[in-house]
Amino acid sequence: MSPVYRFTAFVINIYIRITCRIHTPNLDKFPMKGPLIVVSNHTGQIEVPVLFALLQPRKITGWAKIETWDNWFLNWVFNLWGIIPIRRGEADTSALRKAIEALENEYIFGIAPEGTRNKTGRLLRAHPGAVLLAVRSGVPILPVAHWGGEAYLKNLKSFRRTDFHLCVGEPFRLKVDGVKMTKEIRQQIADEMMYRVAELMPQEYRGAYEKAPEGMGTFTETIKAYS
Repeated sequence: MSPVYRFTAFVINIYIRITCRIHTPNLDKFPMKGPLIVVSNHTGQIEVPVLFALLQPRKITGWAKIETWDNWFLNWVFNLWGIIPIRRGEADTSALRKAIEALENEYIFGIAPEGTRNKTGRLLRAHPGAVLLAVRSGVPILPVAHWGGEAYLKNLKSFRRTDFHLCVGEPFRLKVDGVKMTKEIRQQIADEMMYRVAELMPQEYRGAYEKAPEGMGTFTETIKAYS
């Protein structure tokens, strides 16, 4: 890691602890080595800096819409962090290839199946496109839920600290050997991923995933170790 990278992580860590009260009762569930996909909800306000700071020195990356690089500051930060630009609404094979390469280099790769910022904190229906990387890579997947961050900007403007809660679930793998990856199957897999996130959250945040229907678990199985 470059000195600039380490200094940035240090500054972000101080900043989030000044502006937030962070509650992470089981952060130790994160493995300290090996490739890993983290599937999570996405409010788009503070969760990325929090995870970036808390999980150091692990290497972390993910996708972000390519338009974000039009902002000079985010351009600099995302390039420093190694975030991968993706063209939304099309099959971006370059972004997929770079994500697989990152996992081969033992990065943690974050995926937000909702596909867009959730401004209310209540879960939105997942998009099936988030499944492809998990299927292609075959690496362990870790569900992570967070809440409270949806009020971050409002609290910041009022000079109030935000109570940010982060809960880590049990790792799982996909069971897709011999399964034809139709759009409907990919949607069901994405839903199963999001139900694993939803069960970590208080009931009022579960939104589209308030209650899991029968048959959930067809394509996912909990694992006991990261291997």
